[in-house]
Amino acid sequence: MKFSWRDGNRLQLLENGEEFFPAVFSAIEQARSEILIETFILFEDKVGLALYKVLLEAAGRGVRIDLTVDGYGTPELSPGFVASLTRAGVRIHVYDPRKRLLGRRINLFRRLHRKIVVIDGVIAFIGGINYSADHLDDYGPEAKQDYALQVEGPVVRDIHRSALHTITPLTYRLRWWRRHARPLAEGSPGPIRGEARALFAARDNHHHRTDIEQHYLEAIRNARSRLLIANAYFFPGYRVLREIRNAARRGVRVRLILQGQPDMPIARFGARMLYNYLLRDGVEIYEYCRRPLHAKVALADYEWSTVGSSNLDPLSLSLNLEANLIIRDYSFNKKLHANLENLLGNDCQSIPLERIVRGYWWRAPLVFMIFHFLRHFPAITGMIPARSHPLTILSEEPEQPRTNTASPLQREHP
Repeated sequence: MKFSWRDGNRLQLLENGEEFFPAVFSAIEQARSEILIETFILFEDKVGLALYKVLLEAAGRGVRIDLTVDGYGTPELSPGFVASLTRAGVRIHVYDPRKRLLGRRINLFRRLHRKIVVIDGVIAFIGGINYSADHLDDYGPEAKQDYALQVEGPVVRDIHRSALHTITPLTYRLRWWRRHARPLAEGSPGPIRGEARALFAARDNHHHRTDIEQHYLEAIRNARSRLLIANAYFFPGYRVLREIRNAARRGVRVRLILQGQPDMPIARFGARMLYNYLLRDGVEIYEYCRRPLHAKVALADYEWSTVGSSNLDPLSLSLNLEANLIIRDYSFNKKLHANLENLLGNDCQSIPLERIVRGYWWRAPLVFMIFHFLRHFPAITGMIPARSHPLTILSEEPEQPRTNTASPLQREHP
């Protein structure tokens, strides 16, 4: 599904769970007709239970609710949690659910990694924040640093169409298109809410495999003065690496904010394999050291920005279902830049080339192999089967032994 640029949007940057969760829950509390949620992770901790509560209340008002989670990121929801929601009328969809093999989750590839909320087709949220307590500061040193957007305006209709496309069969989508989308195409795409120009970009495994990557490449190639990328899992393909290096060579100030305290140590190891290649041509690399970085944001020059779920790594760029909002707006770019500058000034450590060069001799063969692997990674992943629309809707009770099916709010949680 290909989307166009939309003018007249209002965007609000939301930092971490402290800003994101209250905004989302407040919008759900005001919902009148429809709530669509896609998320990679939903845990039954205090955040997941807060979502559970507002969804039950909305369902009680007669709001149609579809909640879609990933089978790998959300491998287990308790019978009581599922039963309470489904009995209230909430449809819970699981993307590519698989049984464990020898106690291990095997549905590692081609995950639904999007984080989207659409309320009544008029307000949306998009970004990298899951429904789990580790996005809150009081979680401790492992609390994640991340971003999302609250969106109003014409681009919300594109996000809404994408969310419907994920969960509904073709016949329903055609009926919705005849009823809603065709009249919209003939007239205004939606109410004007602000001044930002925005485009919704989604990555799938069929017709839009490289859409998000192409937007990154275009922004990097066109950058003339500054490029600032904050990315949790940085291991991009060779084309992106080459364009980042070329931007620095032509005089663009290129800065990368990467993980210094990673939740997955292998992510930092992989990124550091690329440091020498980038640093020697003038790219500035900083590691965020306050806590795990989970951000997927970037800006170029003084107008272009993006916020979303897509990392610059093989999973996001070649396998997962992802969603980013691409933005052209001076004011938003300025605000995001100020936020990232604050991270750089207070919580980041600069990585000098001299530090990376030490011991480089033994890493050189490994880096060589990594580079050539990256060149061919999209073709390699193309050989991994992509099943079409692998969604399962949960019924009231999963077929498993039950010892306690009480509502999660009636049970004690750690």
